[in-house]
Amino acid sequence: MRIKMALVGFCMLIAAVSAQNTYIPYELGGDNYYTMYGSPDISASVSGTDEFERGDTVSLYLDLTNYGRILGFKEDLTPQDQKEFALAAAELQEEYKKPTALGITANLISDNPEIEIKSGTQVVQSLKSGDKTSSPLKFTIKIGEHAPAGIYPLSLNLSYDYQDNVRAQASKLVTSGSSPTLANYQVSYIYQKANQSVPIIVTVKKQADFVVMNATGALSAGVKKAQIVATYKNIGEDPVKDAIARLSIFKPFSSTDDQAFIGTLAPGEEKAVVFRLDVDSDATPKDYGINSEIKYTDINGDSVISESMKIPVVVKAASASLLMPAIVILIIIVAACGYIYKRKQKKT
Repeated sequence: MRIKMALVGFCMLIAAVSAQNTYIPYELGGDNYYTMYGSPDISASVSGTDEFERGDTVSLYLDLTNYGRILGFKEDLTPQDQKEFALAAAELQEEYKKPTALGITANLISDNPEIEIKSGTQVVQSLKSGDKTSSPLKFTIKIGEHAPAGIYPLSLNLSYDYQDNVRAQASKLVTSGSSPTLANYQVSYIYQKANQSVPIIVTVKKQADFVVMNATGALSAGVKKAQIVATYKNIGEDPVKDAIARLSIFKPFSSTDDQAFIGTLAPGEEKAVVFRLDVDSDATPKDYGINSEIKYTDINGDSVISESMKIPVVVKAASASLLMPAIVILIIIVAACGYIYKRKQKKT
């Protein structure tokens, strides 16, 4: 009761005290009247959606909330005079700042290779007890191109400082004037570091997904309507219908048959389709990759175009079977011209 009356009596004094807000931990001395129990306790939640499509690079927004609070306190030193009551009251006011988290650094971690964290450390200056960050933390993540649908756990690693103890001191209490004042008032702050790991969940949506299992076809420079057989497999979770595979043609290739009908394709099912290509006669013999995609109707009735898939194609030099007839014809023409020339020479 004695302590409570003293604290009320010095409420005007507390308002006039100018406490130090220096963040750097240091100790100036002074008496310790109270020990507070408690600390920050930070939680994180997803702001907006946590469900994404495979192959996408997206922004994940996270809100931080500080649920830390004072759990109790004990009196370490009983004030004996007016000056000490004033110091005790000033210290108690500062002690209630203990649950405030200071200099928060946040790092998002993924242990699954299908989820890649593309952004670095996020920083929050401070977060008082009961407060939420004024704007969400933004992290950029990349979902694996063929990441299976499902739930992926991430870890938000937090590091921060918090006020562990406070000591107050003054040279004397000046009582002249309208309200008492502590002369040469100083506060020392003792800080502790803390680390927290908060679980975060993201979900990869169910959908169809495709890969090219294999592709066969022998192409030579100058060939026409060469046949390429490509096998597509649905490695996703949803079936598709009205699927059509189509190529993105570039030189030295051309085609009037660069689409192939697949139809329905259930999860785990694969189908082979045939494309026909022309190859320029001056095509450089080497390995090529022709992009392909599948246009299909999904389970919601929407028309969807898949991610691009490369079909490996090897172009070889023009075969001898094509060159030999040309050489033979050229020889015949030259021989005929020579024969005609000699006949004309004889007549003249």
